[in-house]
Formats: sequence, C-alpha cells, structure tokens
Amino acid sequence: MKSISGKQFARMLESRGWVLMRVNGSHHVYMKAGNPARISLPIHKNEDLKIGLLKHFMKVAGINEADL
Repeated sequence: MKSISGKQFARMLESRGWVLMRVNGSHHVYMKAGNPARISLPIHKNEDLKIGLLKHFMKVAGINEADL
C-alpha cells in the first residue's frame, strides 16, 4: 500500500465532502454531514501517515486503495 502525507489525505477528504471543523494543535478534525464518525487527522509537516492509521481513516471515510 502506498502511504501519503496528512496534507494529501486532508485534500482527499475535502474533495469527498468532509469539512474541517476545528484544529487542535497539529490535529485537524473532519466531519461529514450524515456520518456520525469524525476523523482526527495528524498533520505533521509533510510526513507520511503510518499504514495502520491510514487504513483506519480510509475505512471510516469510505475510500479504497485504488483512490490513492
């Protein structure tokens, strides 16, 4: 699986209708209308997200590996 940075994943979330609700330090909290889940995305410079965390966020957001 290809890893991407938090900034890239944030852009991907925003293009799919997720909205940035607040920023708490380096964590950006995204929510989507009609979806009870929220995603607290760590954005640390341009570092890649760890694979397990990326897989979890993809599952919550409904994004498959082909979309990366």
